[in-house]
Amino acid sequence: MTLQYRDSETLQKSAQGHLWPHFTQLGDYGPDAPMPVIVRGEGAYVYDANGKRYLDGLAGLFVNQLGHGRTELAEVAAKQANELAYFPLWSYAHPTAIELSERVASAAPGDLNRVFFTSGGGEAVETAWKLAKQYFKLTGKPGKHKVISRAVAYHGTTQGALSITGLPGLKAPFEPLVPSTFRVPNTNIYRAPHFGDDPEAFGRWAADQIGIAIEQEGPDTVAAVFLEPVQNAGGCFPPPPGYFQRVREICDEHDVLLVSDEVICAFGRLGHTFGAERYGYQPDMITCAKGITSGYAPLGAMIASDRLVEPFLRTGVMFAHGYTFGGHPVSSAVALANLDIFERERVFEHVRENEGAFRATLEKLRDLPIVGDVRGDGFFYGIELVKDKATKETFNAEESDRLLRGFLSKAIFDAGLYCRADDRGDPVVQLSPPLICDQSHFNEMESILREVLTEAWQRI
Repeated sequence: MTLQYRDSETLQKSAQGHLWPHFTQLGDYGPDAPMPVIVRGEGAYVYDANGKRYLDGLAGLFVNQLGHGRTELAEVAAKQANELAYFPLWSYAHPTAIELSERVASAAPGDLNRVFFTSGGGEAVETAWKLAKQYFKLTGKPGKHKVISRAVAYHGTTQGALSITGLPGLKAPFEPLVPSTFRVPNTNIYRAPHFGDDPEAFGRWAADQIGIAIEQEGPDTVAAVFLEPVQNAGGCFPPPPGYFQRVREICDEHDVLLVSDEVICAFGRLGHTFGAERYGYQPDMITCAKGITSGYAPLGAMIASDRLVEPFLRTGVMFAHGYTFGGHPVSSAVALANLDIFERERVFEHVRENEGAFRATLEKLRDLPIVGDVRGDGFFYGIELVKDKATKETFNAEESDRLLRGFLSKAIFDAGLYCRADDRGDPVVQLSPPLICDQSHFNEMESILREVLTEAWQRI
């Protein structure tokens, strides 16, 4: 059955009159500046209300691992809704949440055996911080409540998750936020020239900054360190060799919990179920969402180690925290079917087998004078834009705004590619396509970006 929508003009008028899109400057839209309206998707492509096709180079928002139009997932959702549309996990359970928790725990590294479901990624991060604080109160260390995260890192929009976020511009409109969060340097080696060609030394230095921060704040006050396997904001910063192993040592030394924020990186984005597996480290908690259902239903999770769960197994102890739609029966059923497809179609293997070709295709853009760096892993890449390749000089705030919002974002989309032109940090173009993409899609992305970035440089 094909859904019937109102005509494009009517949809546009209604959207501009009533819809409040997320992270959007409402003043950008008006009678002469229509808001894009996406009405359907098929495979790696989406289509707008006028029938124009776009390559989904961002998997929606790092979400749509399997591509669009997977009727199997839609059918599973309908079947589950007919059987049990909703029931909360507040002191009760239902089969899909039970089965999914077992499935996720079995794939998680080490003894991360307990799964707390949420509606999305920000809620998962919020859950992890609250668990860390209550865990230390229950184990006789009530002063441990602070969190350390990295500069330019994004961890969510709720008050707690936003406090952990390392982007001052995003936080300023909502301050004062939750206190007790502190920042350390991220792993952008492109902006760390004093380390030359020694990524291991850079990784050791960056990790040691976490130890220094813990000692400065006082180990008896620090509860957790929140790190993404590949940091998203700023444009895909992979970890240098040995970085996470050293961070693990530091956390163990000071009895600080290591939280792997994998809202983006989990479920195949890096070619593995979890990024911690790819980079060989053992976190105390994992936060995840997005790819767990490939976007066919909202769902997130916090996965905790047996050590963290143990105090809550005592009579009379409760983690007084939860979400109405966490572990929703329909979302859980979709997630189970999604994981089945990952295995049946060898999706993660496909990412590992093709990530080299994806990187090589994007690396061709280095011959453009505006491209300073190409970095990332798996199907998750950032292209940093510069004014001067030799000096790595970046754009000032006004230039960046004019380049990204004034030209690139719209020009790339108009050319048939949906991706992200972002300046949370230095200006970058981010690519994170569905995990089903192949060389033909890589070529299409490179071709569109080459054309648009060439024009951007000429405008500069």
